[in-house]
Amino acid sequence: MATAAPTPRFTHPAARGACPFAPPPAYQQAQQEEPVSRVSLWDGTPSWFLTRYDDIKAVLADPRFSSDATRPGFPFISAGARQLGAGQVTFIRMDDPEHARQRRMLTGEFMIKKVEALRPEIQRIADRLLDDMTAGRTEADLVSDFALPLPSLVICLLLGVPYEDHAFFQECSRVLLRRDSPPEDVDAAQKRLADYLVALTETKRTAPDDGILSRLAERGELTTEEIGAMGRLLLIAGHETTANMTALSVLALLRNPAQLDHLRAHPESVPGAVEELLRYLTIVHSGLTRVATEDVEVGGVTIRAGEGVICMVSTANRDAAQFPGGDELDLTRDARRHLAFGFGTHQCLGQPLARLELQIALDTVLRRLPGLRLAVPFEDVPFRGEMLVYGLHALPVTW
Repeated sequence: MATAAPTPRFTHPAARGACPFAPPPAYQQAQQEEPVSRVSLWDGTPSWFLTRYDDIKAVLADPRFSSDATRPGFPFISAGARQLGAGQVTFIRMDDPEHARQRRMLTGEFMIKKVEALRPEIQRIADRLLDDMTAGRTEADLVSDFALPLPSLVICLLLGVPYEDHAFFQECSRVLLRRDSPPEDVDAAQKRLADYLVALTETKRTAPDDGILSRLAERGELTTEEIGAMGRLLLIAGHETTANMTALSVLALLRNPAQLDHLRAHPESVPGAVEELLRYLTIVHSGLTRVATEDVEVGGVTIRAGEGVICMVSTANRDAAQFPGGDELDLTRDARRHLAFGFGTHQCLGQPLARLELQIALDTVLRRLPGLRLAVPFEDVPFRGEMLVYGLHALPVTW
């Protein structure tokens, strides 16, 4: 049986290379040379680092790898992430059976049929945002004018959170999702957002509405603090991920004009194109973290109980064994096996909503702005390399 190399290959996260859409070269090299390897984290803590599709899928499906961030050995990729894990725990940082119990409370909210019923409303929001963006001008920031407000409006609507407070929760999100946020700033932002959502949940108990927070309060199975924590998770994940995937997808298409032309010529292929873009871009670029609860062999290497594991879905989604030519964007590829939403019991609950929002956003932008192009040199586009969710800080475009 193979044993682990005594010296970490590099410190995670590593720097990106020349292509901002690709994983760091160090990750791709590890996949070729040592797919189950050791890396150092920000504080010198060692962690296992997985880069192959099959290994990662196996770990994410294995209950011997825990998502519980309170377990000794759980890997945190920054001091801020560790501080975030010390706050009010949500079900994504729990194991079954409690994970399953809390997750089931939300499953019905994100069933495909229920989400699909939102299509007309999301389309109206997308059209209204583009109307406002293009009124009397020919240049805009696609992030702040379209990609960010679209999912923010939708998740606020679903949760029953006033959209007029979006600047506040987006400010908190930025602090919580920055890898370099000091722990004290993370703690303060987490508390501000928790206090806001707890107070909002209390109002739902006396004045219920049709939002998710209100329905959770009516169930009577969770404390107000637990509902607030669940609301925080949905609020942040519900707008940050889709917003960044939308903007990054548009930029990737602008950089691949043949693929863009194909999509415009075949609008019916948008759902498949979204899957390929999810695979190609993989915005959860710091990996999915677990800790072993017992000794487990992965890829010929024994991972001991109490050792942390980082599953790099970004490299898994470009693994040539699963996706030949995976470093290229190919909108005709069947990419439905990608791991952009994770895998196993912790697979992203909101993926039906994310898919629908991305389909509507891309179709609407490409259909209504046939002359869309960058308003600045590509080299001047600001990428979010310092954030837990990859994407763009801004996308200046013209049409």
